[in-house]
Amino acid sequence: MRLDSSLAWPFFSDAHRERARLLESWLESVPAERFIEDAESESTVGERVRSWARDLGSGGWLEPCARLDVRALALAREQLAYRGALADFAFAMQGLGSGAISLFGNPQQRERFLPAIFSGASIAAFALSEARAGSDVSALEMLARPVAGGYELSGEKTWISNAGIADTYVVFARTAPHPSRGLSAFIVEGASAGLTLERTIQSISPHPLGTLRFDGVRVDADARLGEEGDGFRIAMSTLDVFRATVGAAALGFARRAFDEARAHAMQREIYGAKLADLQLVAGMLAEMATEIDAAALLVYRAAFAKDAGASRITKEAAMAKWFATEAAGRVCDRAVQIFGGRGVTRGEVVERLYRDVRALRIYEGASEVQQVVIARSILKEPLLG
Repeated sequence: MRLDSSLAWPFFSDAHRERARLLESWLESVPAERFIEDAESESTVGERVRSWARDLGSGGWLEPCARLDVRALALAREQLAYRGALADFAFAMQGLGSGAISLFGNPQQRERFLPAIFSGASIAAFALSEARAGSDVSALEMLARPVAGGYELSGEKTWISNAGIADTYVVFARTAPHPSRGLSAFIVEGASAGLTLERTIQSISPHPLGTLRFDGVRVDADARLGEEGDGFRIAMSTLDVFRATVGAAALGFARRAFDEARAHAMQREIYGAKLADLQLVAGMLAEMATEIDAAALLVYRAAFAKDAGASRITKEAAMAKWFATEAAGRVCDRAVQIFGGRGVTRGEVVERLYRDVRALRIYEGASEVQQVVIARSILKEPLLG
């Protein structure tokens, strides 16, 4: 179930296929131990993210983030996630953290911040979520108060990936009372006075996650992205691009889980036969393979639509993320079941994948929110006749 099985699909150009094969060759040259993550690596996870960002940047693999080629982004995330969650994480955050600047930054902002991010020299982050405002962006409470020459940001952001290690944050704050039209977006440098890491959050799959405190952080007027009140549109447009790639990462995890489970089932003997000879196990493998292909079709349909010029792919991206992440969760669960006792043992690949895949059903819009998005979209479509 490696990526080659879907590269022949018509969603991709020859350039996409060639780039995917080159990335695969590069990944095969990376020492296997670099992809191993465990609970003991929590203290060094920030250093590992920086190392991955530098290597991805120097190899030119962050280039799709610069031109927002969604198919290339998705292919890269699938390949990276197949190997290791932290490699995918580093790639994804360089894209998501810079996406709002790429889409809405003026020439001076893009020139100042993007080259260092795409080279891997600077770490990027997307600071949207708050304690009482996760999927409901219109409920954000953090304030950006106008002051002479700019703004003063006060409040907290939580569940922020790359919190405490990022050099550049795109931060969303309230500049007016209106739920959605009262939000604005700002570029905040990690070394800004008054910006501190309030606490580190440990997750089941190690990566840098934490709560940020903004205590009167001053930013110049030219740090604002777009106009006042554009924040909601900027956030949604950025997520519109990257949400489908979350589904691609889920595909990477699912493909690896399937390959591990299939190999184990074909080698493990039970009751005088191979585990794969049991009809129930064969049926599980069939379900896993079908769900992987169905998820891939949804992910790359959404990516193709965006690259083909669609202004928004809200429904397509929501379908891709929802189905692919839920399907990947089921695939990883079945892989653990096929491995039996080994499947819940620390150090086994399928045990790691079982932890790695779980967060994807929550971040960048939980599964339930994606269902609401899809329903609202289809209910707006005209009735037959």
